[in-house]
Amino acid sequence: MNDMTSSLTPPLTGGDFGVPNEPRPVVMILSGPSGVGKDTALDALEALGVRFHRVVTATTRPPRANESDGRDYHFVSLQQFADMIDRNELLEYALVYGDYKGVPKNEITGPLAAGEDVIMRVDVQGADTMRACLPGAVSVFLTTATEAEMIQRLRARQADTSEQIAIRVARARHELAELPKFQYAVVNQHDRIEETARTLWAILMATRVRTDYERVQVR
Repeated sequence: MNDMTSSLTPPLTGGDFGVPNEPRPVVMILSGPSGVGKDTALDALEALGVRFHRVVTATTRPPRANESDGRDYHFVSLQQFADMIDRNELLEYALVYGDYKGVPKNEITGPLAAGEDVIMRVDVQGADTMRACLPGAVSVFLTTATEAEMIQRLRARQADTSEQIAIRVARARHELAELPKFQYAVVNQHDRIEETARTLWAILMATRVRTDYERVQVR
């Protein structure tokens, strides 16, 4: 695949027209119901050669068989999670399907200080909070073409019981009502994942060159 790195990361060039000669890192909030392929889309974006920091969320749930600490999640105990709350180290946190999840602030502040793009995948419940905490971030709602495709993906993960899948699908129907709150909506078709990745790349680029670009400040 083509390497898109060179066209994505360089600073804008200054000159007589007053364009700032400095990096313009973008923070993307990628959300959507369970089973729409948020992680798969980000894997495809990396496969294109696009450089960005993928935010790793902290969670109190145990890792699944194919997950590793520090890559998929920061797997922590309830006490460790409570300590992170006490030290004000989390941008936001919530109880999701019986387990706590939260976004460590240093997962965003560090990469931004280095001029890196940051992409976080969060559930729809946490997207509102992220938009409030990260003014200037671009928000993207990822979804599948059909409900049947979403159910198929959830079953393929083999991580949930039939009852849990039913709950996730019922919740997804309500989450779709939140779509107008997002700046972009992207349909992730299972057989056109590279197209999804290229769309996300285009959104990053478009955000970077906006005349009203605002560097994200973590609140």
